[in-house]
Amino acid sequence: MKLYNPLITILLAISIAGCGDSQKDKENYFSFDEGNLKPMYQATDKVDLTLVNNKNKTIDSVAYFVNDKRISSVKGSVKFTLDLSGKKLGYQNVKALVYFEGDTVSTKTRVEVASGIVPKLLKYTVVNTYNHDVNAFTEGFEFFRDTLIESTGQNGKSYFAKIDYKTGKVYKKVDIDQQYFGEGITVINNKIYQLTWQNETGFIYDVNTLKKLKTFTFDKKVEGWGMTNDGKNIYHSDGTEKIWTMDPETQKLTDFINVYTNDSKIKAVNELEWINGKIYGNIWQKDAIAIINPQTGAVEGVLNLTALKAKITNSGADVLNGIAYNKKTNTIFVTGKNWNKTFELKVSE
Repeated sequence: MKLYNPLITILLAISIAGCGDSQKDKENYFSFDEGNLKPMYQATDKVDLTLVNNKNKTIDSVAYFVNDKRISSVKGSVKFTLDLSGKKLGYQNVKALVYFEGDTVSTKTRVEVASGIVPKLLKYTVVNTYNHDVNAFTEGFEFFRDTLIESTGQNGKSYFAKIDYKTGKVYKKVDIDQQYFGEGITVINNKIYQLTWQNETGFIYDVNTLKKLKTFTFDKKVEGWGMTNDGKNIYHSDGTEKIWTMDPETQKLTDFINVYTNDSKIKAVNELEWINGKIYGNIWQKDAIAIINPQTGAVEGVLNLTALKAKITNSGADVLNGIAYNKKTNTIFVTGKNWNKTFELKVSE
């Protein structure tokens, strides 16, 4: 009877297993041909995706995924064309799952998608000029009926108030707890919603009494910047190119758009206002407002307000920040942090 040494058997098995490539080695078998990819595409483009077969393996088929959703498959190593129409603006994470010689391995790349629309430069006329509190570090600006509601920032100084926009008189003011830096504000379903900057916290108030009804916590790790609503959903900017959709009932962030022009990302969308089906977004540190398609994130127009900033006369004035739409007059009210003026504008193409 022949005896086997168990140790020799184990070592032999390890030796045989070691003859094949590791999973990490296999990940280098295939890669996307990055040299054929552009730094940025437009939403109307198509992208030709080609795999580089680094080890000359026999490919059976390839399945393609975009943002983890399977979109197509091809036989062999045939080139695949990705149609960007209808895709969300911003980065598209592309994965190829390659089936070859009885095995599978994946490889990844990404493409950046900008809008296919060249923004129009809009015009404006100054209808009226009103006084604005130079101590107001404006973060949110919105009309509720004929009353202007303004929220302000800075730790220990944050508040929101109902204001007579013609005189600047404060009807009622609510101070925010000192640990919070107040941010954007919006009114929906007879409730005022307010964000804070870096605390991942928001507040809900009764619009008539201004009594606090609820404190809520963001369900995503994002900052609070601007706010507006379309009568059904709230829109929440976070200081990046993203604008989130929030469910007013649950305060959950349910989706987002990425804001792009035809050739660049808009990195710091701030104060927001819903006007005739579009989102007007103030861009932080820019004296301009982007008119944004809320379905796609495409910037369809730009309102250059550099000339307004030149009319501000107080030395402590900071950046443009504050957009409020008056439905009755079909005019837009704009101001800035610590500006001494608010301007009422009529906008046209």
